[in-house]
Amino acid sequence: MIGWHVPEYQPGLAWWPLAVVLVALVVINVVNNRVAPQSHYLLWSFLGSVVLIAIGLLDGNSWTDMGLGWWFYLSGFIWAAASIGLVTAFYVIGSLFRKTRQAFEDQSIGALSGGKLAFQALVEVPFGTVLLEEIAFRAVLFSMLARRFGVVWAIVISSVLFGIWHVLPSIGTHERNPALGSVVGTGLRANILTVAGSVLVTAVAGVIFALMRIVSGSVIAPMGLHWATNGLGYGFSWVILRGRRWRNKT
Repeated sequence: MIGWHVPEYQPGLAWWPLAVVLVALVVINVVNNRVAPQSHYLLWSFLGSVVLIAIGLLDGNSWTDMGLGWWFYLSGFIWAAASIGLVTAFYVIGSLFRKTRQAFEDQSIGALSGGKLAFQALVEVPFGTVLLEEIAFRAVLFSMLARRFGVVWAIVISSVLFGIWHVLPSIGTHERNPALGSVVGTGLRANILTVAGSVLVTAVAGVIFALMRIVSGSVIAPMGLHWATNGLGYGFSWVILRGRRWRNKT
């Protein structure tokens, strides 16, 4: 199950390619969350992934450096499958108890039709969110940072930036999730706490994703865990909320 590969530390490399990647990430983040219509999300995510990979290759990173080498695919798939199984078990257990079940209650998910839910969980999340974010933070950015500053700093910096990446999409999430809203309250203070919490949680997740990418040698491993936490989370949220509505009607 271990594929283990980290880019070779090469001090003295130019810093400007990193600046180009960071600017590209800011543009993609703003476009996806504030400018482009939701219907174009997949297109922008795919184009963003292609652009970032191109920058990474032009910077001298190999496909293996970026966790995209085909000889690590099997290791990546094994880790991905194992993580999906663990997340599924975790969600099943969490949905069985009343207090933890409340964390799944995202009203925006419950309002989706079955078809829209399937599209979001099986298409939009894996081929939009997961593909773009793993290519950006665990493939291209991680490799560029590791070659310039070493693996430890690559983990830290890429994870912190991954947390900051979630500032825009986390604004107002406490209003859609009753469990979160009951903790942070309402108003500006609640929004600040929600964003800060999201940044912290996703930064920690970024560390876990980066470690999986290192141990497996492939970004497929964190892709599996990333999809499981998001895609399966949507599915469990939808089933729980729809089940509650059905019980209330009967």
